Amino acid sequence: MVLALKRFSLKRVTTSLRLGANYVPSAGWFYSWLDFSADAVRRDFADLAGLGLDHVRVFPIWPWIQPNRGLLRPVDDLLTTLDIAAEFGLEVAVDLLQGHLSSFDFLPSWVLTWHRRSVFTDRDVRDGIAAYAAYVSEAAASRANVFAITLGNEVNNLWPANPATPEASRAWAAELVDVVREAAPGVAALYSVYDDAWYAPDHPFHPADAVELGDLTTVHSWVFNGTSRIDGPLGPATLTHADYLVSLAAAAAPGRPVWLQEVGVPRPDVPAGNAAAFVRGTLAAVADNPALWGVTWWSSHDIDRSLLDFPDREYDLGLFTTDHRRKPAAEALAEFAGTTRAAAARPTAVACPVDLLTEPHRRAEVAPGSAFHLEWVRRRQEGPVMIEPAHVSARG
Repeated sequence: MVLALKRFSLKRVTTSLRLGANYVPSAGWFYSWLDFSADAVRRDFADLAGLGLDHVRVFPIWPWIQPNRGLLRPVDDLLTTLDIAAEFGLEVAVDLLQGHLSSFDFLPSWVLTWHRRSVFTDRDVRDGIAAYAAYVSEAAASRANVFAITLGNEVNNLWPANPATPEASRAWAAELVDVVREAAPGVAALYSVYDDAWYAPDHPFHPADAVELGDLTTVHSWVFNGTSRIDGPLGPATLTHADYLVSLAAAAAPGRPVWLQEVGVPRPDVPAGNAAAFVRGTLAAVADNPALWGVTWWSSHDIDRSLLDFPDREYDLGLFTTDHRRKPAAEALAEFAGTTRAAAARPTAVACPVDLLTEPHRRAEVAPGSAFHLEWVRRRQEGPVMIEPAHVSARG
């Protein structure tokens, strides 16, 4: 599958894998949008370009652009950020609904207090979000280096505070993907959820939505979901989790590209001394997966510890410190960026026991630590292995 994107093909090639970073500003975290400095952005992007990366994913904050359902504020700072990225040869993916970032929810007051209503089910709220999505998407698409627009960062983190059913969550996402496509033709419209959509049997956001909505599948691989407890920070299950999740997504929709949109080194699951080895091992395991489109590391920069109340692991996820020093993870990523990787066929496959498209209530059977996952890890140590979709013949 190849989309007609602006200078940014979704087709895997036999040269370098698409490699980027999720942009967390070094000064002031995302609060920096309230006190925008083009010079600070320019220095941050210089850091990333120096690693040999080719793209960044950026996060405007929804309630600061749409503080009232009928008010859309200028996005000049976002457009400046996109232009600065272009100065460094960086393509950009823009996320719309923040939504949820680093354990904090950012929701406008018009869905809170006595107005409280679900962003997924309330018609007035959905219309307001559609107006916001169209507005920001059209503005972002005016820049030639924007290749993708994602509805939001792990929008399923907004549940259960915002009630939703499987039917409602799918309708919500499908509607907004169409809004983005209409507002930003030629740019990939994407939908992003965290891994409960793949592993939690009662979660109202389903694998079918992740692989059927939008122009490719995005997955977020975090080993603090219990994976690191299976065999330690550098064990086979931990180092192959990204490859496993990409393979699971590929099995649910054969032939559809998968973007590893988030992967990072979380403490204490992976101690600081193991960070570089974790990066190397994770990338070595996933790089030749034939379904993989690209990798975007979380995150570009650490969070200043003067900012309070973040979960402790959030502060140190950056490739760079807040004063722009490269960390061991950055050095390992730079080494990888300088190599050539080719997608390779994987003749060995392990049959998935669950049809994730039709049996989401059985997701626990493929979750980390399940019998199937452990068998896949065992086989993966013998060589590259894919996941064979369940009931392939029944689905045609």
